[in-house]
Amino acid sequence: MSKENFSQYGKDFQEMLCHLLLVDRPFADQMFEVLDINFLELRYLQEFVKLVQNYRAEFKVHPTEKIMTSILRTGLDDLNNLTQQQVRNYFARISRSEVQDGDYVRDTSLDFCRKQKLKEAMLKSVKLLKKSSFDEIAQVINDALKLGGDSDFGHDYLADFEQRFIFKSRNPIATGWDELDSITHQGLGKGELGVVIAPTGAGKSMALVHLGAQALMAGKNVVYYTLELSDTVVGSRFDSCITKVPLGDLKIFKEEIYEKLQDLDGRLIVKEYPTKSSTVNTLRSHLERLKNRGFKPDIVLVDYADLLRPISTLKEKRHELETIYEQLRSLAQENKCCVWTASQTNRSGLNAEVITMESISEAFNKCFVADFIFSISRTADDKLNNEGRIFIAKNRNGVDGLVYPIYMDTSNITIRVHPCTGETIGEIKLEARKRQEKKMKSKYDKWKEKK
Repeated sequence: MSKENFSQYGKDFQEMLCHLLLVDRPFADQMFEVLDINFLELRYLQEFVKLVQNYRAEFKVHPTEKIMTSILRTGLDDLNNLTQQQVRNYFARISRSEVQDGDYVRDTSLDFCRKQKLKEAMLKSVKLLKKSSFDEIAQVINDALKLGGDSDFGHDYLADFEQRFIFKSRNPIATGWDELDSITHQGLGKGELGVVIAPTGAGKSMALVHLGAQALMAGKNVVYYTLELSDTVVGSRFDSCITKVPLGDLKIFKEEIYEKLQDLDGRLIVKEYPTKSSTVNTLRSHLERLKNRGFKPDIVLVDYADLLRPISTLKEKRHELETIYEQLRSLAQENKCCVWTASQTNRSGLNAEVITMESISEAFNKCFVADFIFSISRTADDKLNNEGRIFIAKNRNGVDGLVYPIYMDTSNITIRVHPCTGETIGEIKLEARKRQEKKMKSKYDKWKEKK
């Protein structure tokens, strides 16, 4: 009986499989337990995989793309000129690209190979059955079932030595504020969670819209979950933020706005959920449906996390909030995107000159899982003058504790971050206290004059 092979899946599938065998060591560990080189119908792919296998067998480590470049210069002498050229051309192609539909290729190829191994074991068992070797039959079947199982036990310190020297890109998405991008290595990276802290009415939703609009204009796919406002209201805020047409004038300039939005390379999905009706699993399911339709998110914004419902009910609200933020970071890692959300401050932050993490509402522990946290503080006077401050409360990729003055015009969602003045929190509070005392003295003097 002739062996089956991967021909039924096509050439592109087989090329993607061989690419994965090079760049994904844990997957290669699984596949090489069950892969028969003859499952690949193309000679140049067979020879390419042999090079990977031989290197692993000789040096006990998985080759990197850099190592493969060296191997391909001298390790093909036994092959004819045509096959040598095909192998080199194939490697040149995959070196400039990423594997598409990697999960499908992994699951399908592994399933195919494990079934072939099980078939071989069953045929061998038929022969053993004549000898009544029941224990041996059980052993053969069990061994076949174990092959190709999950063999990723983590980072093997010696076997994965080369992996530690491979540059791993964060693929950050810029905030659009040069001052913040400079201290975060150009924004939030994939798998990272960012949090905006602000009291009610200070502009945290506006900040999330700004972050989404910047990503959208940079050609990224954006998903915005609103748990407080309607989806059309959020859409209008994006209109204003991108075009700088005031919110009150959007209907007047409808045609001009539409024309400008045609130039966007990214896509935006705004999904509305009722307050406290949805969990992180609700968002996870929605993202899966989007990916099934060909929409892969680069950035997800949740407005805002405190309004999500916890997956499981706990005794204390602070523990529920903590788990929500942990689940949001997990969502970012699973979807290889960045996630931004916002958090409400307690009453101490309502008219504070600078908001620190001490003012965060309910659960301080939710700060622990975030990669980047900044607060927005705007006093009553600041709102009248379109001013405010941003405080960098946490920054895993750079410095924190800095205070930046900002310009914020909520009429057209314009937020600009000015250079850091170098003022400390204590100096800012002291200056604010002096202004307050001066204002009170002025009022007292006027009252005294009337008397």
